[in-house]
Parts: sequence; structure tokens; C-alpha cells
Amino acid sequence: MFEGAEIGAHLDKQEYEKALPELRVDLVNAQYDLREANFPVLVVVVGDDRRSVSEAVNQLNEWMDARYVGTQVFGALTDEEQRHPRFWRYWRALPGRGELAIYTGVWVLATIGERLTDAIDDKEFDRRLSHMTRFEQALVDDGALVFKFWIHLPKDQLKKRLKKARKHEGSSRLNALDAAIYERYDEVMKLSQQLMRKTNVGEAPWQIIESSDDRHRDLTLARSILAGVSAHLERARAGAAPQLPVAPHTPSPNLLGTIDLGAKLSRPEYKQQRDALQARLRGLSVRAREQGVASVIAFEGRDAAGKGGVIRRLSGAMDVDDYRIVPIGVPTDEELRHHYLWRFWRQLPRDGRMVIFDRSWYGRVLVERVEGLVDEATVRRAYAEINDFEEQLVEEGVLLLKFWLHIDDDEQARRFEAREQTPYKKYKITDEDYRNRAHWGEYERAVNEMMARTSTELAPWRLVPANNKGYARVDVLRTVCDGLAQLMGEES
Repeated sequence: MFEGAEIGAHLDKQEYEKALPELRVDLVNAQYDLREANFPVLVVVVGDDRRSVSEAVNQLNEWMDARYVGTQVFGALTDEEQRHPRFWRYWRALPGRGELAIYTGVWVLATIGERLTDAIDDKEFDRRLSHMTRFEQALVDDGALVFKFWIHLPKDQLKKRLKKARKHEGSSRLNALDAAIYERYDEVMKLSQQLMRKTNVGEAPWQIIESSDDRHRDLTLARSILAGVSAHLERARAGAAPQLPVAPHTPSPNLLGTIDLGAKLSRPEYKQQRDALQARLRGLSVRAREQGVASVIAFEGRDAAGKGGVIRRLSGAMDVDDYRIVPIGVPTDEELRHHYLWRFWRQLPRDGRMVIFDRSWYGRVLVERVEGLVDEATVRRAYAEINDFEEQLVEEGVLLLKFWLHIDDDEQARRFEAREQTPYKKYKITDEDYRNRAHWGEYERAVNEMMARTSTELAPWRLVPANNKGYARVDVLRTVCDGLAQLMGEES
């Protein structure tokens, strides 16, 4: 793979200076056209020649309009980043539609470095590569244009650089890293080739650029970006959209029909169990904070199923510093400019804290699907993207619990009527609620398929009978307590 790039490419100064003025104009014009486009551009620049990566990115920023380039340099994890799932820092920095961002460092070098130092084994290395591939594929499927450049310096050239550096006192940090790479060059190349081979996403392939000649390196990088952006803009202007295959639909089992909606607790039983479980949750949340255990609790369910009441019983048992409630409604303009999972990644808790989602990322395959806001190909992709998102959380040690609160038609009608007659609850009832009720058959089919495709071993759905509010609240409290206790190695 690298041998094919080691051709000693060279660009003389005259040819370079002749090509540069037009290239710079075209780059800036492409940036301006991109601002009106409905897709983001992500340029990943990494490689074994770290000095060249830095120089090439600096050159790109000089040639383009710096106001419309977001350059993100991902070095060592900050304290805040260490307290979140691994990909949190990459998701929250993603460009929106019409924006271009350049990433250096990123998930690539960190993973190679950890494997090189035996911080992770081969199994973990492969797992990381799978998450990289799914991450990049999710961005591409959402319309993003993703470039991945590997800047490569042949071993003999690196040796010459080090020899030259040793003649000068006070070698830079980059020279020290060059020396480390040179000492284990064959191992670094082997891991790098393995990574590139396994993460060579069809629509986001790796491009290797030899860095022996600076002029060749910089022009090749810039021309590749210009050609890709220009082609993508042209396709967008023509209204061309990839026609992705849709898997044949197969009926899903009626999982909602298995819920025992007759389950209930008497008022005294409810109060007794609620008080005991809230006291237990209070202690568990304190220990979770001390041990750095993060929790993500997601609630879905029929309108008026009692999500708000359950959430209040959870939050009421904890210190206000230990949790955050995130209500999910219609996406904002800013959120619509990003991949739909972007707004959820940004809200993930730091370690030791809990985030409670009132509605969640499942809106993609429920309300957006039923309302016809996304096509079936997008829904099929979303199942895989959601499963990977949740898998990453669990693998990072996060407690992830997903609750579906369910009520029947009669109970929903009764609660709608009660809300209309209660002054402080009237705001909860809208025409939209009644319209959704009329379309429950479509929602029910979507919910059953969602559960069948996303109830995994790592992140199963918890189906909660909610006709009786007391029973639902106790069931959720007990499940959260048991989940925290198990994750911290305590007896349930």
C-alpha cells in the first residue's frame, strides 16, 4: 500500500508557481459555493509524517478563506474529554451542512498509538476500527463529503531528516516523535496499513500522499479537495441523490402485545416501594459519582404514558448536580444542519453523572418515519447507526437503559380528557396528540420493528406497563437501581 506511493514525486518551482494562482481562486470559489450547499465537508489529514501534516494543513488554511474553514487539532485528551465516551469530542466538533472542517490527529493515530504501546490488544484494535468505519459511513450516508488523507514519508527520507535534526541543538517535539516512529517504523507501517485497509469506506477511501517534496504534497492535497468538492457540488445542483437499496420488509413480532397492561400496585404499596427505591437510588447515585460511572436513561412511549411523572420520581431522588434532563422536541435549525445523532452525542454525560432523555434518538425511526420525513432506506440505515451508537456507550462503561412506557387506547383517552380538565396540564394537550392517536396503527408497526431491530444484548428495551402509574414508576426506579448496582459490582 505504501510502496505504491513511494515514487519520489517531485514538482519543480516553476510548475508550482504557475498552477498556484488559479488553484487558490478555485478553492475560495468552491468554499463560497459550499456555503449554500446542503452537505458538510470533512477533511481528515493524518499520517506517519507529522511535521508534513502540520505544514500541509497550515498551507490549506493560507490558500482558502480562513473564515470558512474550521480546523480541529485533536491531541491528547483533555480532562473533560476523558470524562466522556471516546467519540464524543469528534461528534461535537462536526461541521454543519455548508461548512468545511479539517481534522488532524483524530481517532486514527490515537488507536495506532495505543496498539503500538500494548494499551489495547488486537481484539480491541479491530473493534475500534469497526466503530471508525461505521462512524464515517454514517456521515457519508447522511450526505457528508469525507476526505481521508494519509501523509507518508519513506523510511530513508525520515532517516535523513533525523540526521539533519541531530546537527542542531534543541530538537523539537516533532523531531522526538519522528525518532520514535523511525525506531518502530515497520510496526507503525504494518498497523497503519491494517487500519487503512479495514476503514477504506467506499465513499470515503484513503488517499496516500508522499511528502518527500513539499510542493507536490501541498498541490496534490489541495487539488484532490477541490476536485471532490466541485464534483459533489455539481451533483447537488443536478439534484442527483444516491438510490440506496432497501431491504425487503418483513413483519415484526407484536412485542407491544406481550405487555401485561393489567399490572398494578395499590396506593400504599406504591408509596412504600417508591420511598425505599428512591432512598436506594440516592445512595447509588452518590457512589456512581464517586466511581465515575455515567448513565444514559432514554424514555419513549405513547403520548400521556407518564414519562414526565416517572422522570420526576427519578430526579427527585438525586442531587441536582448528579443528573440532567434533556427533553427532545422538533430539531432546531442548527441541529438540522448536522447528522441526526449529533445533538445526542453532544448531550452525553461526563463520568459520574446521569442524563435522562425525554424522547430520544428513536424519533428517527418513529415519528420521522411515520410522518414521511425520511425514506425507508434512511430508516434501515438508522437502525445500524443507533445500534453502533449504543454499543459504543456500553463498551465505554456507560449504564444505558431504554424504557418504553405503554398504555392502551382507553387509558390514553382517559388521560387526555383529564389533562384538558386540569388547568396546569392543559398545555400538554394539542391537536397533534389527537392526530397521533388516530395514526396509532402506523406507529405501532414502527415501534414493533424498532424494538425487534434495536433490542440488543448490550442495550435491550425495557417494556413497562403504564396503565397504572404507580407500577410504572416503581418498575423504572427498580430497574435503574439494579442497573447501577450491577455496573458498580454491588448486590441488587
